[in-house]
Amino acid sequence: MMPTRMLASAALAAAMTLSACATSPYTGPVEVTRFVAPSPSGLGQGTIAVSFPETISNEAARRAFAAAVGGELTALGYTVVTDTAGAGQIAAVRTSRAPITAAPVRDRGPVSVGVGGQTGGFGSGLGLGVGVNLGGGREDASAITELSVRITRTDGTTLWEGRAQQATGIKSPYSQIDASARTLAAGLFRDFPGGNGETVTIDVKNLQAAK
Repeated sequence: MMPTRMLASAALAAAMTLSACATSPYTGPVEVTRFVAPSPSGLGQGTIAVSFPETISNEAARRAFAAAVGGELTALGYTVVTDTAGAGQIAAVRTSRAPITAAPVRDRGPVSVGVGGQTGGFGSGLGLGVGVNLGGGREDASAITELSVRITRTDGTTLWEGRAQQATGIKSPYSQIDASARTLAAGLFRDFPGGNGETVTIDVKNLQAAK
């Protein structure tokens, strides 16, 4: 029979092994940046169509983000329509997911968005976001998922533009397409339209749409 001391040592070693294997999923907060036009007349009302200016090869992702953005727009007071030709406003949706590298923060490129004829430069999503913890005893953040929406009138005048992004690990439930779309859309349109040029960070626990 194994001595008590050896049994205790074996139990401790097994516990340490299990603890090392049970890595906690990484779920970062949602970081949101928004811009509001100086004269946003009609914002948050009337008819609006959701469009995707860029091709999204993943049809499941397209459907998920269309539904999430459409749901938030409806909650704001818009009537979402499918025909862009008959809509009073257009919500142009762009989304991307890119891997995170362990590059120092100082080496990461800036991100900018704009309103009033300017083009929103949302970048590739690589290494974006603040407060990304690449370590610390849990799963590393492995990807950044980004959602940007620009709301314009039919004449092309930009009324509002925003970007939401979130870093997640592979094991995080928020890395799944549907949960990611709902969470980013909920964060993006929270307290709409928001302050012009503001950047806010929202814990996912505070986003009702993520539940």
